[in-house]
Amino acid sequence: MAAHRKPRQHPLTGPAARTAATLALAGAATTTALDGSAHAEPRLTPAQLKARVDTLYQEAGEATEKYNGAKERTAQAREALDALRDEAARRTERLNASRNALGSVATAQYRSGGIDPGLRLALTSDPDEYLARASLTERVGERHAAAVAGVHRRLVDLGRLRAQAGERTAELERHRRELERHKAVVKGKLAAAERLLARLTAVQRAAYDAGPADPARADRSTAPRGALKAPNGRAAQAVAYAYGTLGKPYVWGATGPSAYDCSGLTQAAWRSAGVSLPRTTYTQINAGQRVSRAQLAPGDLVFFYSGISHVGLYIGGGQMIHAPRPGAPVRVAPIDQMPFAGATRVS
Repeated sequence: MAAHRKPRQHPLTGPAARTAATLALAGAATTTALDGSAHAEPRLTPAQLKARVDTLYQEAGEATEKYNGAKERTAQAREALDALRDEAARRTERLNASRNALGSVATAQYRSGGIDPGLRLALTSDPDEYLARASLTERVGERHAAAVAGVHRRLVDLGRLRAQAGERTAELERHRRELERHKAVVKGKLAAAERLLARLTAVQRAAYDAGPADPARADRSTAPRGALKAPNGRAAQAVAYAYGTLGKPYVWGATGPSAYDCSGLTQAAWRSAGVSLPRTTYTQINAGQRVSRAQLAPGDLVFFYSGISHVGLYIGGGQMIHAPRPGAPVRVAPIDQMPFAGATRVS
């Protein structure tokens, strides 16, 4: 007997199948369009691409200065915490010594049977001995009370120090998180810039890294050294130091001697002259007397962009030495190269 089988049925046939196919194609087209808009990057001319990279490097510079500030605050918080911990350790030693002294007194009293001093004195038949012991006991009692008060005071002080250490620990952790945030921003901006630069040809990339042409000073090594015209010996030394860094690489967060970022270079230059500058551009601008562009002299700090995110060391003749950005080593450049934001004369 032949088995009867039902014909296989397709869930969608006829108009329903055509409708489903149409929806599927539309959905696929939509997905493709969305994917394209999400991932496709617009075609840029070399000039547009370089302008976008410049913007990314400027933003990375701003983030770098914030990173430098957070790094400085982190170091200060760590130093303060270490000082508190050292002081707490010293006071703990003194507290333990006081406690040991009190323990010795308590042990002596226990061994003496715990007899009240007044009663023990009353039992003696020698008047002179009685008076001598009474005076001694009174002094011992005063010292004992002072020792107890001292232990109490040290406990209170130690508790206060430990509370301060706890606050400093929390502060240090906040600065660490801030440091990591700024570090992530810098890395993201630099990575984005590198992805864009990868679109350039080798010749275009070399031209970009070389910076804008400056026919007046094609040979940087023979540029007249502003140190000879510096207003004082310290400024001359700072300029001389800056010349010694020419060609060294830019590394964000670096303060020398093998690499620098912009504010790290100016800080190191003036440190060589015995002057301590703050770490960041936005604090260095307030580290001396403000001067106008017309008043610039070798050794002055020159700042750029509205956010005060870049700094160079003026060397005279409208030129500065600065650490520009990753891929561009320390070099001489015209101060007209970037939007001028102000200048400061270090004293």
